Amino acid sequence: MTIIAMWSGPRNISTAMMYSFGNRPDCTAWDEPFYAFSLVHHGNDHPMRDEIIAAGDSDWTSLVRKCLTPAERPVFYQKHMTHHMLKGYDRGWIKGLTNAFLIRDPRRVLASYTKKWSDVSLRDIGFIEQAEIFDMVADDLGRAPPVIDADDILADPETLLARLCTACGIGFDTSMLMWPPGPKPFDGVWAPHWYNAVWASRGFGGPAQDQSTLPPALQRIADEAQPFYEKLKAFRI
Repeated sequence: MTIIAMWSGPRNISTAMMYSFGNRPDCTAWDEPFYAFSLVHHGNDHPMRDEIIAAGDSDWTSLVRKCLTPAERPVFYQKHMTHHMLKGYDRGWIKGLTNAFLIRDPRRVLASYTKKWSDVSLRDIGFIEQAEIFDMVADDLGRAPPVIDADDILADPETLLARLCTACGIGFDTSMLMWPPGPKPFDGVWAPHWYNAVWASRGFGGPAQDQSTLPPALQRIADEAQPFYEKLKAFRI
């Protein structure tokens, strides 16, 4: 059994990555285990907030236990949002998983995020928490865990996914390159708001287009996030 925790912020092809792994016949996928927890304990507003809380587990201890418990298939893929790891809660359990990190240029993240939800801050896109979790895992391993950049995946999915699988100790499966369109049984209850584009997809799209200029307020957030992105980018596979 391999339990893979993929750590990213929102709007980072994270759902496409989950669909890629979820399409493997040997894989169980779990969509954002700590979303309801984050909404309850941080108190932030989000689309479908009440529905997410009602549908999810908001108890930290219970969620940690579930994350560490093997699923019914040999590969257990967990799509985690880094900003759901709130301050004041022990993150040490993360060291018991096979961790990987999905990064994306903050300008692309913000441009995508604000198409769906206009209220955004540096905390909402998870770059600081991603760097903190990366440092904790790297210190525990004595080396950098695998890092993949969304742009690299989009440019050459097969090569990057094969490298990622090797780094995570599992074999690559070509079923990861394509998936059927539409909702998936492992989608979170929030999927109708956020997942329309990936529901229309059958695989990873092509290379990202050049990013248009952000408004000044968003560019300031991108500038704050950039050093954290560059830190992890130096270790991408």
